[in-house]
Amino acid sequence: MFKRLFSSALIFGMAAVAPPAFAAGCAPRDGVVQRLQQSYSETLTAGGLQKSHPVDTMIEVWSSAETGSFTVLVTHPSGISCIVASGQHFFEVPTSAVLPGQTN
Repeated sequence: MFKRLFSSALIFGMAAVAPPAFAAGCAPRDGVVQRLQQSYSETLTAGGLQKSHPVDTMIEVWSSAETGSFTVLVTHPSGISCIVASGQHFFEVPTSAVLPGQTN
């Protein structure tokens, strides 16, 4: 009896903490990037590493000056990327030599 209960708990516990590949909007990075490039004419615009627990992730912003679309990806070390945001009317903010409120 205890063995069955333990096995069931282990199986359901593993399903509850399944990798993000099973979440909606997640897939291997190569496939996601190919789709962004071919279907939406998006290119990598910005990115950076995010300190996360238990592993660090990479945040990427893909955008298209042609269509105005953008997509934000979170990529895990396993190679799985998840789309966390997307939209239209993407714009870039130019950096200035002197930020407002600061002096040289």
